[in-house]
Amino acid sequence: MKLSAYLVDDEPLALQRLTRLLAQTKRVEVTGSTTEPEEAVAALTSDPPDVCFLDIQMPRLNGFEVLARLPRQPIVIFTTAYDRYALEAFAVNSVDYLLKPVDPEHLDRALTKVERLRDSGGLSPADLPALLKQLKQSLAEGKPEYPERIPSRLGTRLWFIDLPRVTHFFAEDKLTYAVANGKAYCVDHTIAELEKKLDPKKFLRIHRGTLVNVSWIKEVAALPGGGLNVRLKDGKETDLTVARDRAAEFKARLGC
Repeated sequence: MKLSAYLVDDEPLALQRLTRLLAQTKRVEVTGSTTEPEEAVAALTSDPPDVCFLDIQMPRLNGFEVLARLPRQPIVIFTTAYDRYALEAFAVNSVDYLLKPVDPEHLDRALTKVERLRDSGGLSPADLPALLKQLKQSLAEGKPEYPERIPSRLGTRLWFIDLPRVTHFFAEDKLTYAVANGKAYCVDHTIAELEKKLDPKKFLRIHRGTLVNVSWIKEVAALPGGGLNVRLKDGKETDLTVARDRAAEFKARLGC
């Protein structure tokens, strides 16, 4: 018997993609979806599904607040853009999570877990308050702090560059540079280190040697062979290339 599922996410493109992935599994019947958390509370209260795919960060009500308003909790799979290391702290037996963009293989494993929970009776309503407290506390503890500035060394002097000014980072001749106001500043980090260090919602790795500040992207165009061209809204209208193997994730993250 197919699982019944209700989807909640404030990003319409994320809902469309998840709906499509669930249809491809042939294991799930999507009974409804919404971008409005208040509408989700009403729908989940009147007709609880087997599983709810629930975004965490939403306006007005976050995912935890939606759950707290339900008289009866369905099995929940969180869909979230948080990094995996931040989520491992609250991966409990009764709740699973999927990182955006959702990977089909991970989705398949999560559905198997939901089927087992459904067959065993799911989550007891008495467990809900303690579970929500654990999830919120773990999320707060696991949320990483990202730097607001990055140092650049020039001889004996150390400059600090505000990250919102940085349009992109690039690697060249075994050195890494931050570009701000059209000028390149050498920084003491590799691109891989910067990818882990900086806020992934603001800086996205588009190539083995390039990390871009998404707020500086002006337009995106397809390239022959499956790659993408990114044009920045800096004074030079700098063009950067998104590698073919990173194009799908790039488009999913930017909703394009």
